[in-house]
Amino acid sequence: MKPASFDYHAPATLAEALELLGDDAVESRVLAGGQSLVPMMNFRLAVPEALVDLRRIEELRYLRTGADGALEVGARTTQAELLRDPAVAAGWPLLHAGVTHVGHPQVRSRGTVCGSLAHHDPHGELPALALALGATITVAGPDGRRRIAAEDFFVSFYEVALESGEMVVEARFPAPPAGSGWSFREIARRHGDFALVGVACLVAPAETRLVVFGAAERPLLLADPGEVAAAVRPLDDLHASAEYRRQVAVQLAGEALAEARERAGG
Repeated sequence: MKPASFDYHAPATLAEALELLGDDAVESRVLAGGQSLVPMMNFRLAVPEALVDLRRIEELRYLRTGADGALEVGARTTQAELLRDPAVAAGWPLLHAGVTHVGHPQVRSRGTVCGSLAHHDPHGELPALALALGATITVAGPDGRRRIAAEDFFVSFYEVALESGEMVVEARFPAPPAGSGWSFREIARRHGDFALVGVACLVAPAETRLVVFGAAERPLLLADPGEVAAAVRPLDDLHASAEYRRQVAVQLAGEALAEARERAGG
């Protein structure tokens, strides 16, 4: 299928992009890598009147460590760029491991980290990783910038806490505390497919963050594996039954927590 007709804009600055998004008379969508939005447009699941392409906005292309030690990921940074950075693998091994499960190399070379977060497929890896790592999402709009904790950003299927005229400009991943352990596990029909169900876990000295994804309308942050069976609300589809997803979620959560504790030193 082909998308419905739309206007196309490629602004050179963030200010220009926000001006375009601020036009309430036009339904506009942000285009970063296009690996999620374009297929939805082809199937007419998304029918924007205009696309605002970020590819010329250099101020949004960065991957760096901030003054507080957090990993700062600009809206134009691709998943492949994140995986190639040795500092990410060394300092944020859970994030690195999880992103290797996102699509295939061709997808990761165009798909962006922030785009996956803004798209919020509840079967996607990056929303779950953001929640497990306590990430903060920075958005910009007509009233300036604001930061939203990952716990508050993901609302429901393909829905996030963006207001009219806003776009995601950065994701910030705090550095895991010393002595932390991690684990990432998922079940998919084939490597690179969206997960049928998965778990991301970070065990830190002061806190354990266990996240189950693919089993509810958004990734779920839980205290321990004993909560999984009651908390998840998976759906039946042609790939797996709800009961199968529930059982796998419980199993993966227990395995992930044990592995993360082992990596943390017990």
